[in-house]
Amino acid sequence: TRYFSRLLFGARMTMGLALIATVLAFVVGGVFGFLAAAGGGWVDQILSRLNDAIMAFPSIMLALIVIAALGTSIPVLIIMVCLIEATPVFRLTRALGMDISVMDFVEAARARGENMSWIVRREIFPNTFVPLAAEFGLRYTYSILFISALSFLGLGVQPPQADWGVMVRENMIGLTYGSAAAVIPAAAIGSLTVGINLIVDAFVEHGNRDVSEEMI
Repeated sequence: TRYFSRLLFGARMTMGLALIATVLAFVVGGVFGFLAAAGGGWVDQILSRLNDAIMAFPSIMLALIVIAALGTSIPVLIIMVCLIEATPVFRLTRALGMDISVMDFVEAARARGENMSWIVRREIFPNTFVPLAAEFGLRYTYSILFISALSFLGLGVQPPQADWGVMVRENMIGLTYGSAAAVIPAAAIGSLTVGINLIVDAFVEHGNRDVSEEMI
């Protein structure tokens, strides 16, 4: 019973931290991505080069640098995962924004005299919702795996708090004696990531079908 309660608490910690970090990553990466696409010129160059500089560091190396500078805590963990996951979100939103911003309906909105915020809110963002939703599911699963991996290495959630990565690390010795205590949270991580991907795939397929029906 105690182990099951700890497993449920670990699920709340793992999923909650990953969700907060992913939402923040989409806010940061999405805002700057659309800003780069809409602004162009030197704004796009500065933001893109900064994004490339962050992506040049391997995720684990960047995590070690941040932890060495700021220490291990829940806020630092969230900020670190947000920083890592915001970079691919920036690239995606920038690419989508630049593709859509040259389409006829956006040019028509500009010709009508609509301001940039209206164009982004009413024309660009609604047409990027399906790919962004798919990317959100992917980033969420990556955040879960990354947070669990850091906790397993002793760099993430610290005892007495627990997430699934901590539970795997604490019960590793039990595998020698045939205990499944380390396998259960590991299986939970795998099942959760697969389940999220299946849900996102179904959502994207449904969204693409709706778009195709509207075009017909």
